[in-house]
Amino acid sequence: MFTGIVEELGEVVAVTDLPDAARVTIAGPLVTSDAKHGDSIAVNGVCLTVVDVAEGAFTADVMRETLTRSSLAKVAEGDQVNLERAAAVGQRLGGHIVQGHVDGTGVVLAREKAEHWEVVHIGLPPALARYVVEKGSITVDGVSLTVVEVSENQFSVSLIPTTLELTTLGRRAPGDHVNLEVDVLAKYVERLALPHLRAEEAR
Repeated sequence: MFTGIVEELGEVVAVTDLPDAARVTIAGPLVTSDAKHGDSIAVNGVCLTVVDVAEGAFTADVMRETLTRSSLAKVAEGDQVNLERAAAVGQRLGGHIVQGHVDGTGVVLAREKAEHWEVVHIGLPPALARYVVEKGSITVDGVSLTVVEVSENQFSVSLIPTTLELTTLGRRAPGDHVNLEVDVLAKYVERLALPHLRAEEAR
């Protein structure tokens, strides 16, 4: 489990294509300071398992399902990525409950700069729209954010200077793809309520 609070901007140092998969090596001195084989690290919001750690970098395998559902399919050497280690029991939950299981990708539509913050508009896939609510939580490239406004095909978030400076969201331009993870609580509520809703409709 993660909290959506990015710890470090890492850099992709190698990408190796494999049959139906890829292997990535990412430099991140902070997140690798206590990392070991089998640990989980979120990369742009995608939970990856560490298979090797060496000289301030870690290597992870990315399976086809992840490449299909996330923007990691387009990651290249030299790219910066958001990194977060798995949450430790007993620490403060600074963001919200994040699984690192990307539900889909959105596209940055526009950016509106203000004096002390920036509003970013992101395209919302139709299949995810029902899980996104105004003032609810959403994870964008691994960053826990509060939804400002939402419609059927897009939502907006406000980014404070810290987020703009310390995460990749400060550099995303219109047309860029970002990973989206909706609030898992919304999906569980839907799953539990659906049989009852269908029963009501059948009456």
